Amino acid sequence: MQSILIKVSGHELDDPAYLTRFAAAVQAQSEPVVIVHGGGAEISAMQKVMGIEPRYLDGVRVTDADSLKVVEMVLCGTVNKRLVRYLLAAGVDALGMSGVDRGLVRARPMRLTGHDMGFTGEVESVRADLLTTLLEQGITPVIAPVSLGAESSLNINADHVAGAVAAALQASRVIFLTNVEGVLLDGKVVPSLTPDQTQRLIDDGTIFGGMIPKVQTALHALTTGVRRAVITNLDGLQSGGGTVFA
Repeated sequence: MQSILIKVSGHELDDPAYLTRFAAAVQAQSEPVVIVHGGGAEISAMQKVMGIEPRYLDGVRVTDADSLKVVEMVLCGTVNKRLVRYLLAAGVDALGMSGVDRGLVRARPMRLTGHDMGFTGEVESVRADLLTTLLEQGITPVIAPVSLGAESSLNINADHVAGAVAAALQASRVIFLTNVEGVLLDGKVVPSLTPDQTQRLIDDGTIFGGMIPKVQTALHALTTGVRRAVITNLDGLQSGGGTVFA
């Protein structure tokens, strides 16, 4: 079954206006949708409430045992159910779940440059059949990126889960929602880029700053088997705009 995967970051998932617009955009899609969401800002805020200082290595969250409890509480509970509520209100038959449920996403502990990342993981496998069954019933899965390890849950970067799920589903495209409509050249959105063109734009400074990790994430998705990756914002999702990587 043809489907699209939408990865929505957690930065605006506490904004009622954004959630209302996002839910309406999902409802308007012509293909079945799978959603993977983040929630890093709310995780960090709750860590601080609980006296835990967030730690990162090369931009990746280090998840100790206490932090894993926070991650599960925030991602699988607060953020996931909030998003599902708004989707249901917009007429989307949404089902909230995590990578743990039915072993949807199995993972192994991440080792980054030889460092122990605690309960931070990386994807091993995805049970695409579970999602296909839901999509065939008209259900929109909403996935928190907490996944099933051999001995515990593992916290995985939502971008990486999105790419792995999209590849397993052979989705027609994966859309990474961000705060800009796409890659800009002379103030205008570049409609499409190949990996080679993208690298040249990074090398000459056209793509810079915070856009670099975004395009690298999109390019990484292509290496996992996804046919097309798109970077856009909510306006672009609603209008079909953005930059397509293929």
